[in-house]
Formats: sequence, structure tokens, C-alpha cells
Amino acid sequence: MTEADLLADFIRNARRAVVFTGAGISTESGIPDFRSPGGVWSKMKPIMFQDFISSYAARREAWNRVFNRTAGWTGAAPNVGHFAVAQLVEMGKVSSVITQNVDNLHQDSGVPEDKVIEIHGNASYAKCLNCGKRYEIEDLRPRWEAEEDITCVFCTGLIKTATISFGQPMPGKQMALATEEAARCDLMLVLGSSLVVYPAAGLPLLAKERGADYVIVNREETEQDPYADLVLNVGIGELMTAVMGKL
Repeated sequence: MTEADLLADFIRNARRAVVFTGAGISTESGIPDFRSPGGVWSKMKPIMFQDFISSYAARREAWNRVFNRTAGWTGAAPNVGHFAVAQLVEMGKVSSVITQNVDNLHQDSGVPEDKVIEIHGNASYAKCLNCGKRYEIEDLRPRWEAEEDITCVFCTGLIKTATISFGQPMPGKQMALATEEAARCDLMLVLGSSLVVYPAAGLPLLAKERGADYVIVNREETEQDPYADLVLNVGIGELMTAVMGKL
């Protein structure tokens, strides 16, 4: 059997699958990952959440990165891997997509907003840290160009991209939803995650503990490979295209 046959069998037998995605699914769209050589954090230091809160200079640097697209997290298009996941959701095979990515590409590929659980936030818009009001990035550009400290027009709270920064609390609602989905699924399909960032990386293990089949698709080995029922060290797009042709 081919690798696509093996994965297709797991998906075919599942009634309630969950897809868990990391940077590896989006690198095929040209978005850099975080930790590998040449990744985002090898080129620039992350801005800690507490520094963003306490320092205008840190906030200014954060907004410079947003408007100069230094990190490269936005502006890309979904690839065939994203579209395959969207098709699995549409077919009713996948109940939700838990993603560590902040690039909005699952939504752009057609996954309904309420089926995407973003545990590390979203870089395509901003939010007030105090009242939660959403702001579109481009609407904030004039204030950045004027070198203003970008604050909420309603409550004067600080505005930040809707990503979860280092040192920032994980989003409680999203983590609760992700935990529930992991506990209820009968197949956990990891696509493109190194599975080293916790608490997110604990979700696939929870699914396995609750009796779900566990499949990891990632170009490199992960620490969780010994717990998986199937590990495929291949590219996601080509594999998922072949899998969809067999379902």
C-alpha cells in the first residue's frame, strides 16, 4: 500500500476526525516557519508580551514588523494541503481544524470560521487588549505612519495584532474548545507540526489517550512519533492531493 492508501484508510474509517496543523502546512504557501534555520526567529527576536505592554519602543517595533511584513505571515494564498483539509470539513469527515498558525489560510481555503480553532491567534487583524474590539490592519496604517501609540478609540486600551505573543496567556475559550474536540475525536491528524510547543502539543496526546487513532504527517521526526499509529515524513500537499483522490 502507498502512503496515501494508508492515510486514506484512517480517514475513511473515522467518524469524527480533527486536523491539527502547524507551520509545515503553510510553508508550502511560502510562509516561513518559526524555529528552523532561516525561520522567523533566526532572523529577529520575538517581542515579549510584557515588553509590548510596557514599552512604546517595543510596540513601535511590533507595528513596524506588521506593516513592513517582516515576519511574512500574511499575504500568501492557500495551497493544495489547505484545500484538501477544507474538503474534508465539507465532507463531514473533520469536525474542526485546530491550528497553531496565524496566517488565516484555513479560512481563506474555505473552512468555515466556526470550524477553525486558532490557539495562537491570527495575524490578519488586530484587537484591543482591553475590550476586545476588532480592528482591520490597514485601518491602523495612518496612525502607524503618524507614529502614534495605537490605542482603542473606545476604551483607550492598547491595540495589538490578534496573535498570541511569547508571555501572553493562551486564549481560554479556544483552548477549551480545542481540548473538547481532541477528547471527542476518533482520529487526530497532525499536518506539519513539530509538536514541541506546549500546551498546544498536548492536544494530540489527549486524543490518543482517549482512544483516537493518531497520524502524524511532518517532514521531520517529532518527539511524539512513538505514540502515533502512522507517521509519514513527506510533504503535505502532494500527499493530501493523492489521499483525496482515494476517498
